[in-house]
Amino acid sequence: MNNKISILFLLQKSRLNKRGKCPIRCRLTFNKKRKEFSTGIFINPDYWDSKKQLALPQNKYGHINTQLSLISQEINKAFLFLLVNSDVFDVEDIHLKYKGETIKADKTLLEVFELHNNRMKRLIGIEYAASTYAKFSTARDHAANFIKFKYDKKDILLESITLNYLKDFDFYCKSELGHRQVTINKSIQRVRKIIKLALAEGFIEKDPFILYKRKRQITKVIYLTTKELKRLESYEFKQSKLNYIKDLFIFCCYTGLPYMELMNLKPKHIYKEFDGNNWIRITRVKTSRELSIPILPKAQQIIDKQPIGDNIFRRISNQKYNSYLKEIADIVNIDKNLTTHVARKTFATTVLLYNDVPMEIVSELLGHSNITITQSHYGKIVQKKVSSAIERLKDRL
Repeated sequence: MNNKISILFLLQKSRLNKRGKCPIRCRLTFNKKRKEFSTGIFINPDYWDSKKQLALPQNKYGHINTQLSLISQEINKAFLFLLVNSDVFDVEDIHLKYKGETIKADKTLLEVFELHNNRMKRLIGIEYAASTYAKFSTARDHAANFIKFKYDKKDILLESITLNYLKDFDFYCKSELGHRQVTINKSIQRVRKIIKLALAEGFIEKDPFILYKRKRQITKVIYLTTKELKRLESYEFKQSKLNYIKDLFIFCCYTGLPYMELMNLKPKHIYKEFDGNNWIRITRVKTSRELSIPILPKAQQIIDKQPIGDNIFRRISNQKYNSYLKEIADIVNIDKNLTTHVARKTFATTVLLYNDVPMEIVSELLGHSNITITQSHYGKIVQKKVSSAIERLKDRL
């Protein structure tokens, strides 16, 4: 290994402030790799001598030269420490040691979790929803509790993590937390994302989970059949509140809108498109993807019934909404747990797939990030439809 480090101070003239001063940056070079960072010091470019690496004249800017000298000393101290105590390190490690942070080789799982979650927190409302941040915060807590349970430690080094970590974590979630496999898979997916971040940052060199295969959980898709949907549509409740909840649910059955987007739907989200029909265009909170959904006649009828206001629909909490849906299911004699998810699945199956709408269009209308998600949920339904068509063909032949 090379035992020399280069320390160079340079001006960032593109960031000149109102006082005519620009930042002094520090560039470390070690083993042909560079690391630049801000020193937090500003100077007028006219008083900087890049060859001498000094602010001149000395009698006026001696304090700046003293500060830069101290930075050089601290960097050299960090470099010498790593030279004595570490077999392998790079310029990033020198910078981390200079800042007093843990060097990459000693990074822990929960440290990287914190790094990821802090970044995500700053991007709430920009790239992520608050609910997504909350899920990763919970995932971090699960990881911390598992480490305490399994290893009797507060944290675990990244370098010590093996494939068995996920297998043991899977067992812990089942035996201690009572989670279903679909929930465990989500938790594992979040831990794997943290490991991917560690790889990207160079905290570890190899993915310990590269051979991991997720345990598949086959979930039954619950949706309303054509008969059940028609029965619900035609039923008139004595309570106006139940009729309103019924309209919300049926609207979702014909648009596929998730709960948050249903409650956030405003007149400005409805556009008359190239085909002369009204479309919903709204950004989905969960994925930040824009949904573009044609408004079918039955959905338009429900919109037309609503009073003019800031939102298309009066707000109701998800908890109350689902509670009323259970009451509706009992009255109409539908033996299914009605939720917004059931309405979305009804839109995908009874309204779209059973009416020969291609899978890729279904995926687009549901706002899925890729068609694989749609296929994994609705592939068997398509198979049943193909099977029915083949049986009819057999009869004809």
